[in-house]
Amino acid sequence: MSAAAHATTSTARSLLSIGQVLAKLSPEFTDLTPSKLRFLEEQGLVTPARTASGYRKFSPADVDRLRLVLSMQRDHYLPLKVIRQHLEEIDSGANPALPNATSLAADSLLVSRIRYTREEVAKIAGASLNLLQDAVSAGMIEPAESYGEETVAVLTAIAELQRSGIEPRHMRTMRASAEREYSLIERALVPVTHRQGAASKARAAERAHDIARHIETVRTQLLRQIISQESR
Repeated sequence: MSAAAHATTSTARSLLSIGQVLAKLSPEFTDLTPSKLRFLEEQGLVTPARTASGYRKFSPADVDRLRLVLSMQRDHYLPLKVIRQHLEEIDSGANPALPNATSLAADSLLVSRIRYTREEVAKIAGASLNLLQDAVSAGMIEPAESYGEETVAVLTAIAELQRSGIEPRHMRTMRASAEREYSLIERALVPVTHRQGAASKARAAERAHDIARHIETVRTQLLRQIISQESR
C-alpha cells in the first residue's frame, strides 16, 4: 500500500459516526442527543463529512469543536450567535478570548439563556404571544414553559407565513402529514429498531432523520413542480 493510500485509510478510520460521537460526548454532556447534533450542524457550528450514502462522519477536530460549543453553552450560558462569532474568529486564525456573557448585557437577546421563556421566544421570532399559542394549539410547537433555539427557528417561520396570510390553523394538515410520513420511516427502521443497546438506538435515530431529510427533499421538489405548473 502506498503512503498516500495508507494516509487515506488512516483518516477514514479516524472518522466517527453520530452514534460514536454521542458515546464520546454524552458522559460529559448528558443532554446531548442526535437531534441536537444535527441542529448544531444546521446552525453552521460544525460541518461533518458525508459518505456517499449521506451518513455524517465526524473527524477528531469536529469532536473537539463540538466539545467547545457545548461547553460554551453549558458553562458560560452563551447564545449560538456569540458562539458562532467566536468560532469564526478562530477559523480566521485569531486567538480570541472566551466571550464573557456579562459583558453582553447591553443586548438582551445575547444574554438570553439557552432556554427561552414564552415572551423571549415570541420577541426573538418577531411573533405575538397569541401566534405562539395558536402554533401550540395547531400542534406545530409542543407546549412548554421554556423553549430552545429550534423553537425560535420554527416560530420565526410561522410568523413569516402569517405575514403571507397563512395561519397556524391552516397548517394543521401538516401535522397529520408528518405523522403519516413517520409511519413510513417507522416501517423502514424495523430491521434496526429490534436490536438492543444505545449504539443501535443512536443508529436508528440517525437513519430516521436521514430518511426524513430525503422525504423532505422529495416533498419540496413536488411542491416546486406544482408551483411551476400553476405559474405557466
